[in-house]
Amino acid sequence: MLVHFNILGASLFGDLSEREIILFGIFGFIIILFLVLDLGLFHKQAHKISTKSALYQSIFWVCISTLFGLFIYLYDETGAEGAIEYFSAYLTEYALSVDNIFVILLILKYFKVNETYYHRILFWGILGAIVFRAIFIFVGALLIHKFSWILYIFGVFLIYSGIRIYFEDGDEKIEPEKNPILKFCKKYLPMSGVDHGGKFMIREDGRLLFTPLFLVIVLIETTDLIFAVDSIPAAFAITQNPFLIYTSNIFAVMGLRAMFFLLAGIIDKFYLLQKGLSIILFFIGAKMLLEIWHIDVNVYLSFTVIIATLTLSIIFSVLIPRRSEQPPEEVS
Repeated sequence: MLVHFNILGASLFGDLSEREIILFGIFGFIIILFLVLDLGLFHKQAHKISTKSALYQSIFWVCISTLFGLFIYLYDETGAEGAIEYFSAYLTEYALSVDNIFVILLILKYFKVNETYYHRILFWGILGAIVFRAIFIFVGALLIHKFSWILYIFGVFLIYSGIRIYFEDGDEKIEPEKNPILKFCKKYLPMSGVDHGGKFMIREDGRLLFTPLFLVIVLIETTDLIFAVDSIPAAFAITQNPFLIYTSNIFAVMGLRAMFFLLAGIIDKFYLLQKGLSIILFFIGAKMLLEIWHIDVNVYLSFTVIIATLTLSIIFSVLIPRRSEQPPEEVS
């Protein structure tokens, strides 16, 4: 048992330096502190989040994430290269979260959830994402530690994902009634038909009942796992350092909730971002496969491609309206 534990620990922490362990401790303190402050102090009572508050929170998490990247540059042995890998993984995950936001919005609208409860639902959804992403990254690091050729499978999968996303029409559809986990919950869990003031579980006549908001959480967590199937391999294709992967991933996820409230009403305007994401996934996958022929793509070049693609996708989305949004031509 101890031998197996040591193997698992080595796969995830064996390559971490003493400084990275200290930085990981700082990271953990920051995340736990703000999770406690968030639910226990700032948002103890359920209420609708204003656009102004969402903007401040988005700026805050971007600043904290950037500051942590600066700590990596100044304090960690990986220096500038490690910081660039961190920011590359962070930007990729942050951009992939935009698609996630749109699907979460569809789920909330489908279940006709009161906007007052959005924050609480997203809080617990992100808390679940922190745990499940850790498991994904842990398992990925273990597999790569044992079978390095899995990275090439990740590369093929990312190229496939990039091509698939590029040719999707962008009109997301959700069908909760077909979700197997949701069907299981409805069949085997005692359910209440009322949200009971934003609660996920209640006790009624001595019985524990689950509310419809619990089903929303389940569906959001399931959706996040599906998105993680794209984002985690993409992060491993950028760097194999679990410390950089997990910290960049979670900082991006922490900023997801504020970005949701900020972009919920205008997210459909950035219609070309999906194309940009597909190009990034294709590029990262190709970069990984090129290593088979010992062709190494510089981390600075990778970062430049990622940030340039995202920037141009947003700019062109604003400057070039969708065909459906263009005014009809006048007939003379």
